[in-house]
Amino acid sequence: MADMPRVLILSGGISHERDISLKSGRKVADGLLSHGVSVELRDPDGSLIEYLGESSPEVIWPVLHGASGEDGALRALLEMLNIPYVGSTADASRIAWNKPVAKSLAERAGVATPPSITLSRDAFRELGAESVLETVTRSLGIPLIVKPAQGGSAQGVSWVDSSEDLRKAMVHAFTYSDIALIEKRIVGVEVCVPIIDTGDGPRAIPAVEIEPLSGHYDFEARYTAGATRFYTPPRLEQATLDSLSALALDAFTALGLRDLARVDFIVDNEGKPWFLEASTMPGLTETSSTALALDAAGYDVGGVYGALVEAALARP
Repeated sequence: MADMPRVLILSGGISHERDISLKSGRKVADGLLSHGVSVELRDPDGSLIEYLGESSPEVIWPVLHGASGEDGALRALLEMLNIPYVGSTADASRIAWNKPVAKSLAERAGVATPPSITLSRDAFRELGAESVLETVTRSLGIPLIVKPAQGGSAQGVSWVDSSEDLRKAMVHAFTYSDIALIEKRIVGVEVCVPIIDTGDGPRAIPAVEIEPLSGHYDFEARYTAGATRFYTPPRLEQATLDSLSALALDAFTALGLRDLARVDFIVDNEGKPWFLEASTMPGLTETSSTALALDAAGYDVGGVYGALVEAALARP
């Protein structure tokens, strides 16, 4: 990069994923510093907007997970301040952050998603919890997976193997969000497909197969070294891998994403991929699937991060 821009990396925040954000921010900083980019790390707080007016960073990279970084609010403020930033727009972030909405848009684009129902806390109570859950299990069957409608890093997620566990799973999800998503649990291979777009169009990075040793890709499995095995490329047929890349790009486009994202799937025993969700700011720690995929594919990670900064600067 000829004229090195000053990049402000925002990491930390107040979400449940603060520690992961701090680690990801440090990794992004290391990558940019290795290419001579001037970097400052800052934890967003009540003085951030005033600080932005005083320091005038050329580019901001919000490496924030959870609501503080992925629900679109911060990005909308940056757009109001006319400060270039790395990542999807505020509108696209709001869409991807809402898992039921993201599922609907993916389905419209021809990307299959598991059968599901979305329930608010109020509907769950007012319509009678027992009757609601009985209807859900009769329609979707068992096993199920219950997730907060908004959130990341599998926080608040429960794997349900019996109808007795479903009520507890709902209560658990409602501690993280007022809306819960109940999905039919597809048995198969978990796969994620990172997407990068450095200004010349989105491209799928070779997929990563995820094999949590505990059986569930929960928070601990995601961020505890050695708790999960990753396979690049996944142990799947080439036709399935090609389909995953194409579907990931379809979902990326349907959700209006840009720069960097990760699209998650599960591939069933028939080889059919099912869209689960998309992350507009995937984890970039040493155990994060996106960073592992970039490394396994032979990318210079610092170079990719630098190119994303350049792409943000080049936008009108």
